[in-house]
Amino acid sequence: MELSTVIFAFALTLFAGLATGIGGALSLLTSRTNTKFLSVALGFSAGVMIYVSFVEIFFKAKEILISEFGVTNGAWVTTAGFFLGMLLIAVIDKVVPTSENPHEIHTVEEMDGKSESHKANLMRMGLFTALAVGIHNFPEGLATFTAALSDPQLGIPIAIAIAIHNVPEGIAIAVPVFYATNSKKKAFRLSFLSGLAEPVGALVGYLLLYKFFNDVVLGFVFAGVAGIMVYISLDELLPSAREYGEHHLSIYGLIAGMAIMALSLLLFM
Repeated sequence: MELSTVIFAFALTLFAGLATGIGGALSLLTSRTNTKFLSVALGFSAGVMIYVSFVEIFFKAKEILISEFGVTNGAWVTTAGFFLGMLLIAVIDKVVPTSENPHEIHTVEEMDGKSESHKANLMRMGLFTALAVGIHNFPEGLATFTAALSDPQLGIPIAIAIAIHNVPEGIAIAVPVFYATNSKKKAFRLSFLSGLAEPVGALVGYLLLYKFFNDVVLGFVFAGVAGIMVYISLDELLPSAREYGEHHLSIYGLIAGMAIMALSLLLFM
């Protein structure tokens, strides 16, 4: 595998992870959370992930594994990989306490408290949210990196979708930290650094797998990536999108994400 391909895949993963910093910056530059924008953006990200998972990644995994194991066994292995990916991210969600879940976004308006105990609670919330984001981003980093490593043209839209999905995570970190410390620098720094878990996940995953990187491993990882992305969309992105905007806005974003992903795949055929 060429070094330039590995560097490109890592750069895409770094871009996607550090989008938490964009969310942190946006939350500190405005006095009001734009919930309608968040709703459309999260729906859009979910649309991209769901479409590319079912239409491209799952079938690419199935094609690879069928060529290795035959039609029946290959289909079984692909399906097992898909649901194991879902199980992995579900276990991570179970481990992370609900109150610190990075997708439980608090708006700027509800954070503005003055008491010392309130500030202490906000700081704890911000720190634990940063930790939760790091845990969530680890498998997402591996997913983005693996996709880009196998097909750079496929990796680009996936990285963009992950980046969009990371923006509200940055908001979830920066807002409570800012109101706890009154320091925009600290709030932005923490939201920015939390995204580093994504490229770290990519790097660790690559170092663990590169010696064993063959078609079977690639196909199984691809199936798992599809499961991870579908789970994130259904469990995190769409519920958050509906919560922060009108129901139809999240659906419009979802359809737009699917349409743009479909168009990009058709243009690069």
